[in-house]
Amino acid sequence: MVIRHSYSCGAPGRAALRPLTRGYWFAAVVAVITAVMLAVWSPRQSLGADEAASLVSRSQPGSRALRSIDPLPHEGVPESAEPDVWCVSTRRLPDTCRLPLAPQLGIEQFVEHRSELGCGRGRWERSDLARLLGDSGKPLVIFIHGNRYDPAAAKQQGLLLARHCAAACPGAGGTRTVVFSWPSEQQGLLLKDGRAKYERAFSEGHYMAWLLGQIDPLRPVALVGYSYGALIALEGLKDLVHAEQAGRTDLQPWVDRPAPTNLVFIAAAVRCDAFAPRGRYRQTLDCVDRISLITNSSDDALRFFPLLDRNSSVDALGYVGMPRRWLPAHVEFSAVDGANIIGKHHGLPLYLSSPSLTKRLCTAASCGLNAAE
Repeated sequence: MVIRHSYSCGAPGRAALRPLTRGYWFAAVVAVITAVMLAVWSPRQSLGADEAASLVSRSQPGSRALRSIDPLPHEGVPESAEPDVWCVSTRRLPDTCRLPLAPQLGIEQFVEHRSELGCGRGRWERSDLARLLGDSGKPLVIFIHGNRYDPAAAKQQGLLLARHCAAACPGAGGTRTVVFSWPSEQQGLLLKDGRAKYERAFSEGHYMAWLLGQIDPLRPVALVGYSYGALIALEGLKDLVHAEQAGRTDLQPWVDRPAPTNLVFIAAAVRCDAFAPRGRYRQTLDCVDRISLITNSSDDALRFFPLLDRNSSVDALGYVGMPRRWLPAHVEFSAVDGANIIGKHHGLPLYLSSPSLTKRLCTAASCGLNAAE
C-alpha cells in the first residue's frame, strides 16, 4: 500500500500523521518489550536470600503464595559441616565447535579457615583435576549457572546451594558440590546478550562433556542446571553419547553407566521438546536415571525464549514443562510449577529462598546418590 504524504504550513493532515503515528507505536512496543526483558533478565543472581525475598514481596504485595518465601535458616547447619565446594572454570577458554582433547580448566577449592575464637572465613585456593576427582566415594553435585554471572557470583551461588541443601536435606551429607563457571558476564543489552549466551552455551556443552568424561562410572552424579545451565548439561551428555558411538576411548562411558545420575533443572532455558521422541536430546535419556523439573509458567524471561533461536519458535522447558509419557519407564520423573511462589521473576536466589522449593531441589539432586539410601 502506498501512503501519500501531504505537507502544509498549518496543522498536518491525517495522511501526514499516519506514518508518524505508526512509527511511534512501533517505538513504544519496542520500548515496552525492552523494559520488560531488562527487568527480568537483570542480574538478580547476585542477590542474597534476604534481598530476593524482600524483592518479591515488594513486587507482589498481598499475594498469599509469596508468603512462603522466607530465607532458609542456616542454624540447621553445624559449623563443623562446612560444605565441600569446588569450582571448575572455562572463563578463559575460547569458543569451540567440538569436544576438546585436554582443555585447561581452571580448578579451585573452597577452604574454610577458623580462628581461635571460632570465627570462620573461607577463601578459594587453586587445585587440580586429580584432587577434584579424588574421594571417589563422595557423590558429585555439579551446579551449572545461568546468564549474567561473574566469577564471584557463580561461586557465591554454588556455596549458597550447597549450604541450603545441607540444611534442607541433612541426610544427604557427604556430597561434593562442583560449580561449573562459564563466561556469562553481561555483553550488550537484552536480546543481543541473550542470543550471545545461548550460542555460547552450545560451546560450553563440549567442555562439560570432557569434564563428565573424566568421572568414574561408579561415582554417583547429579547435574543441577539453572536457566542456560540446563542447556549446557544436555549438550554435554549429547556429546558423550556421540563420542561413545564414535568409539572414543579417552572418555568414560555414560550410556547405561552403573552409578545413578540425576538431572535437576530449574527454570530451564532449553527447548520444551528436548526429550520428545524425535527431540534433540532424546538419546541422553540413556545416561540418566531421574529427571526433576522446577518450572515457572509466569517467568517473563522464559516467555521470550522463542526469540533466541531464529530457526525455531519453541517454548522453553522451564516455562511450559513436558509430559511424562515422553520418558522411558526406567527414568523417574517429577515436576512442579513454582509460579505461585516465584511470580514473574527469573533468579535462582528466589528459588533458594523458598523452603519448599529448596527441599524439592536438594532432595531431587541427592535422591539415590548415597549408598546409605
